[in-house]
Amino acid sequence: MAFLVKKYGGTSVGTVERIKSVAKQLQAAHQAGDDIVVVVSAMSGETNRLVALAREMMPAVVDVRELDVLLATGEQVTIALLSMALKELGVDARSYTGSQVRILTDSSHSKARILDIDQTPILEDIKQRRIVVVAGFQGVNENGDITTLGRGGSDTSAVALAAALKCDECQIYTDVDGVYTTDPRVESRARRLDKITFEEMLEMASLGSKVLQIRAVEFAGKYNVPLRVLSSFEPGEGTLITYDDEENQMEQALVSGIAFNRDEAQITVVGVADKPGIAYSILGPIADLNIEVDVILQNIGENGLTDFTFTVHRDEYQRVLDFLNGRLADIGAQSITGDNRIVKLSLIGVGMRSHAGIASRMFKVLAENNINLRMITTSEIKISVVIDENFLELGVRSLHEEFGLDGAPDVS
Repeated sequence: MAFLVKKYGGTSVGTVERIKSVAKQLQAAHQAGDDIVVVVSAMSGETNRLVALAREMMPAVVDVRELDVLLATGEQVTIALLSMALKELGVDARSYTGSQVRILTDSSHSKARILDIDQTPILEDIKQRRIVVVAGFQGVNENGDITTLGRGGSDTSAVALAAALKCDECQIYTDVDGVYTTDPRVESRARRLDKITFEEMLEMASLGSKVLQIRAVEFAGKYNVPLRVLSSFEPGEGTLITYDDEENQMEQALVSGIAFNRDEAQITVVGVADKPGIAYSILGPIADLNIEVDVILQNIGENGLTDFTFTVHRDEYQRVLDFLNGRLADIGAQSITGDNRIVKLSLIGVGMRSHAGIASRMFKVLAENNINLRMITTSEIKISVVIDENFLELGVRSLHEEFGLDGAPDVS
């Protein structure tokens, strides 16, 4: 018997039949003695439909307060239908919107942050052996306005509830059966991981893995909420995300997985003065545009000049290029060049901290496959390279094989 938060995404509750299937799963767990709080997303495609309606009404700029009111209805439909399905099975259930539970947030509409959760009504229902069904993705600010947490916010809702209620585990049910060593669509031999650390999962999420929302992983790590990713369509143990077990460190793979991000673009500012402050003169105005910069590289200066290269999200590529070309004189640059056909490929693993030679093995394998490295960045648990997008699949497969990720963990 355990106290669990179970979160179901849009594909898991995408139809009436799937909602009924989820209800049967919950019934079985409830009958086995578990206390359950369920968090659900809107039915698959519903949020996009609502956003499209909003844009029909306000084509230029949508009012964010009213948009939150509109989008929150998607989850409200799901909680009602799931509660009905449970009651039809003879299971006592009660649904709550974010405002009814009083998931208190700040007032940043469309990207609100959770401040507090009123646990009283949920705990009272749990004592009465009810299944509590809560709308994910939403909350309410101190003025009573409905707020939403941003795309994927139901994951954050689930983790926050698990932390507030001190649950044994937060289980995220989705259309995949766990976290894999890499994307199975790129490498068919990718292997499901039984366990991964918060640090590794955070890196994977930030580098393009879509299994979990980054904020949810951050929240879980901060409050030490064990997370488990499971499939809502087939049985299995899934992948447990938790803190590193130092006692079992020797048994862990040095490299846990390979992540990649296709949404990268590279920009080079050619021929700027090699002097203090040049990085700020380029990146400061870009930050003022609320554009995030990722990998940064400054070449060795020659004759008082240097080249300055960085990456941005591909969607921001043309905007940054045009902005910098308009400021050539201010920056003192000779020219601006760029390439939006690059990707970032990363090795991830907590075990890399104390083992030398991982980077050299990575670079050797990529060199043997004639893959040129444009930029390199490292941390304690990550080595990332920027490469041409045409070599992504080859790079993933060759590294996956080199580090034995399709079979037994490589601990050499």
